[in-house]
Amino acid sequence: MAYECIEVDHADDFVTVTMNRPKQRNALSVRHMQELIAAFRDVGESDAFGVVLAGAGPVFSAGHDFTDIYRHEYADVRRMLCTCTELMTLMQQIPQPVVARVHGLATAAGCQLVASADLAVASDDAGFAAPGGKGGWFCHTPMVAIARNVGRKRAMEMALSGDVIDAATALGWGLVNCVVPTSQLDSAVRDLLERVTRGSVESKGAGKQALYAQLDLDQSRAYTYAVEVMAATSQLPDAEEGMAAFMEKRKPEWRRGR
Repeated sequence: MAYECIEVDHADDFVTVTMNRPKQRNALSVRHMQELIAAFRDVGESDAFGVVLAGAGPVFSAGHDFTDIYRHEYADVRRMLCTCTELMTLMQQIPQPVVARVHGLATAAGCQLVASADLAVASDDAGFAAPGGKGGWFCHTPMVAIARNVGRKRAMEMALSGDVIDAATALGWGLVNCVVPTSQLDSAVRDLLERVTRGSVESKGAGKQALYAQLDLDQSRAYTYAVEVMAATSQLPDAEEGMAAFMEKRKPEWRRGR
């Protein structure tokens, strides 16, 4: 599809998807989310090793675009929220690691994007919030992802207060992986992306998907599931090559990987 709300750039083995509605503070309109879904679906079916999600302009994303919600019927709002859920779920379903590059504010569904990404790097001027708690429309769906990052008590504080937490707090609470000066944001994103895409692409893709699957299981069922996945993936060519290289004290040669 022709993109109006985002830009997609390919460089080396990586793809950068940039939300490009700076005048709207990268608010997530239905069209915007549909384009993000199309872009992530394309990345997932490509040979890319990893993907960066970024935002153009002064903020990462201000969340949902209220022009798609205000005075709209229940069915319209529900469809919009289902589209948002599809986007957040897809980011975790594609095999490639997704790194959020966060600057300025990430609020409501924008904070949900950060929480849904596999990894996140923030500039030290970044802020994060679920502002519905101090307004009239609670951030129900953003809190699904946020709560799974920060834990119950901190999630409840964010949800009920609606206050912005700074980047250092977001790091301490587990919402982001690291915080760097704005001048170092791009290099820190690149460094993390290169580190998490080393090794077999095939193995890493299966590992990402299995990790998300077992996180929602109790420990006994998680082990049952993980045993089956790990036994099955031991038979993959890259698994055999990795073990052979270790035994033979040589560098592995992956079918696809770095």
